[in-house]
Amino acid sequence: MRTGTRPRSRPASSRLRLLLAGTLVVTGAGAVTACGSGSGSDPDTVEVSYKQSTDNSVRIMDTHLAAVKKQFEKANPGKKVKLVPIKAPDSEYYTKVQQMLRSPKTAPDLVYEDTFLINSDITSGYLKPLDPYLDKWKDWDQFIDTAKTAAKAQDGKTYGIPDGTDTRGLWFDKAVFQKAGLPADWQPKTWDDILEAARTIKKKVPGVTPLNVYTGKPAGEAATMQGFEMLLYGTGDGKTDPLYDEASKKWIAGSKGFKDALAFVETVYKEKLGPDVSDALDPNISTRVRGELLPEGKLGINLDGSWLPQDWLEGSGHEWPEWSEKLGLAAMPTQNGQAPGKVSMSGGWTWAIPDKAANPDLAFKFIETLQTKANAQKWYIANSGIAVRKDVAEDPAYVKAQPGIKFFTDLVESTHYRPAYPAYPKVSTAVQEAMEGVTTGDSSVDEAANRYDDDLKAATDNQVIEK
Repeated sequence: MRTGTRPRSRPASSRLRLLLAGTLVVTGAGAVTACGSGSGSDPDTVEVSYKQSTDNSVRIMDTHLAAVKKQFEKANPGKKVKLVPIKAPDSEYYTKVQQMLRSPKTAPDLVYEDTFLINSDITSGYLKPLDPYLDKWKDWDQFIDTAKTAAKAQDGKTYGIPDGTDTRGLWFDKAVFQKAGLPADWQPKTWDDILEAARTIKKKVPGVTPLNVYTGKPAGEAATMQGFEMLLYGTGDGKTDPLYDEASKKWIAGSKGFKDALAFVETVYKEKLGPDVSDALDPNISTRVRGELLPEGKLGINLDGSWLPQDWLEGSGHEWPEWSEKLGLAAMPTQNGQAPGKVSMSGGWTWAIPDKAANPDLAFKFIETLQTKANAQKWYIANSGIAVRKDVAEDPAYVKAQPGIKFFTDLVESTHYRPAYPAYPKVSTAVQEAMEGVTTGDSSVDEAANRYDDDLKAATDNQVIEK
């Protein structure tokens, strides 16, 4: 599950589904309804709620948690784990979780929280700060610093334990590159290098889409994170956040980097280097990229995430065992090759303890079992995830488990996390609208950027700083 992709991130409009929450029923094996029992019925049982895949053939999380449950119960005689899967699309899962967290009657002891929206639940007072537990947990020192910030709120406290992360880069088709006369070990150093490669593919390999950059509102957070932010965070000095100013606690408007990122998107679609606009604005574009365009050799370069191989594993429904031979990998470069030279974005999910949990101490004890080095490593490999524990990242068994793991794990050093504060989902939607304007040609870069600035002020109660 990945942020900004299939299940990992979705626009904040999903929160509006709360209006329907009173009648929502989520179905599935072991799933709960709106009137679930909550965690308070048994002090010796830890109740764990998580998102179950809606694809019946993909039950990676179920299998993993069942194994950890068995370990925990064996190591803690008399204690039990009750797994409460919620089988639902992302928007319904987010809605269901927030509804459950409102009351001690329905709140579980442990809940799977998307970093994309965790701060909304923190602000609402639905989650418990974990710092008192973390101060005593020696394994916390093994977690990579950048990953630790994923569930840290504006109050400086940590509200979730990351269970892995993801990174993003450029996937390219080796056969297409060979036909275009491009190098098999392609590693672009600037944005212009990417555009020139795409132009070469367009000229020399007809019938192939040269470059995919997710864009517009239909793609949702995939457009913001895989597309725009992979550009925006490659502008400037690479050290400061180009979206949010931590010093002033304000969102950034009017930046040159924002316009430069929009200009790149405009170029891709104006020069017809990307998918047809109608295809680019199809809500199913990411599914088509993974299931059709890449496996069928119809896409030259794809700006996308580390999790793609999960779709191509045996039993996935889209088996493609040859992918590692057919595709090459390259880091996304900074705009002009300035330090640090490459850029990535990361998201992920966390395990959080609800403020109204009846058994928080037992819940953290389960986290400690869930997040041992061995269990974390098994999960990263099974889920095509990227390690957030240093000891796992350095383990040869992890590095060799799947093609591409080392490449994407190494990008963690250059990665950024979104400023996923409560206003972020609205900010993300404003980014998508700006992208869509330059993609369709309905707006110039300046017009789209100016409209974004106006939308940003509205989304953040005018908490904006001009840069």
